Amino acid sequence: MATRLLFLARHGEQEETATEAPEVGLSARGRRQATLLGERLRGARLDAVHHGPLARAAETAALVAAALPGVPVHRDDRAGDHMPHDTDPTGLPERHAAFLAEFTEEERRDGPRVTAEAVARFATAPAEGDVRELVVTHNFLVAWLVRHALEAPERRWIGLNHANCALTVIRWSDAGPPTVIALNDAAHLPPDLRATGFPDDYHF
Repeated sequence: MATRLLFLARHGEQEETATEAPEVGLSARGRRQATLLGERLRGARLDAVHHGPLARAAETAALVAAALPGVPVHRDDRAGDHMPHDTDPTGLPERHAAFLAEFTEEERRDGPRVTAEAVARFATAPAEGDVRELVVTHNFLVAWLVRHALEAPERRWIGLNHANCALTVIRWSDAGPPTVIALNDAAHLPPDLRATGFPDDYHF
């Protein structure tokens, strides 16, 4: 049986700045989140760590990988921060429709293309063997891969908010449909580090 066990993590909390520059790194809290995620994964048999191109994802991956000696780390643009689907806002709650309206025409065109490439790379069973990988990415791609695994309607990627450095684990196998094993698991983070980074943050 060929199996891909995919560990997904949103990057750590980013540093606050006056502008939304894409190359912002992690805050002190974000670095602590990433370090704790690495400790959570210490001892897990991972074949590789992949991360998106932005600084906050790369820094998170480096801090996690520090607890995983010998595991190679790769930058992968397919794990970047992009709009996964040009979703029709018709019938959506006003808040979600307003959120979709913020994306540019270029983001609506290019994001779904890159996301489809990410699905083809990470959301399939391997040709053979047992593959175990960590992808450090952004909330949108984690949400899309969960939606994809559950075969939920395409618009359901909206509203899936994942905590910084929480773990989601999905298994793809050639023996059956994908299985979501863990979703937004933040057990390795103390309560004060579990905020999602969205305006409607909550602690749990």
